Amino acid sequence: MKIVVLDGATLNPGDLDWAPLAALGECVFYERTPVEKVVERSRGAAALLTNKVTLSRAEIAALPDLGYIGVTATGYNIVDVQAAREHGVTVTNAPGYGAESVAQATFALLLELANRTGHHAATVAGGRWSDSPDFCYWDFPLVELGGLTMGIVGLGEIGSAVARIARGFRMKVVSHTRTPRETEGVTFVELDRLFAESDVISLHCPLSAETERMVDARRLSLVKPTAFLVNTARGGLVDEAALAKALNSGRIAGAGLDVLSTEPPSPSNPLLSAVNCLVTPHIAWASRAARDRLLGTVVANLKAFAEGSSVNVVS
Repeated sequence: MKIVVLDGATLNPGDLDWAPLAALGECVFYERTPVEKVVERSRGAAALLTNKVTLSRAEIAALPDLGYIGVTATGYNIVDVQAAREHGVTVTNAPGYGAESVAQATFALLLELANRTGHHAATVAGGRWSDSPDFCYWDFPLVELGGLTMGIVGLGEIGSAVARIARGFRMKVVSHTRTPRETEGVTFVELDRLFAESDVISLHCPLSAETERMVDARRLSLVKPTAFLVNTARGGLVDEAALAKALNSGRIAGAGLDVLSTEPPSPSNPLLSAVNCLVTPHIAWASRAARDRLLGTVVANLKAFAEGSSVNVVS
């Protein structure tokens, strides 16, 4: 079986071992693949692995030997799954590998919004504390999380991990999710109510036609002016112009974003210069432990496909 890895650099920049994958067949590894080279590099492959390289209907149709696409991520919107189904191509994803890491990153963003630790450490390094007339100072309101309401949109593995941590901070947890199930310490509410009542809104749902730009001007008009928005899911969930306007006008107190609608972003993206907006480069998933689990799932998915018992199939 010829296996082509189209963009292996992010999953494995050199600190993981490709050997378990290489044991499954003839492997060709590319660190990155530009769109114009996808078909050329994929010819003759029975299996393609992709993280962010898009596989459209035209590309799938141009690859008659292709039988399998393994998405080395949980989200699989980069693949035209309908076209894959029509051409008899199995598509799998890798759910669950990063729940703890993404939940941890969610709170890293939230705690920076609440305490501005990085900002204040930078001012100390710049000499400001040494020059201060007082024994302490702070540039932003310091927010205690205990007693606040955490609103979680999407209560899958990641959302559930965030809920557990929130409860550890003694936060009240409410959630809106597609399939509510009884969860200790979580109250399920309608989405607009979640936006209106939450002190922290954290997004953990997939990007789909129903959820695209769900955080729009109307919903932002519902939030408390003291509320924070955290997004470690997908950038397309947010109307970026509307959020930037809300931040710049003080309609919302702050946002912590690990994802944007286009990655890497254009320098003109309004959120890059918005007031009280922290942006990290889509790294919530990328701890070594999470990537090691991800690679293990990717290998297991492909091995199961080769043995005729596919798992984690999305198409």
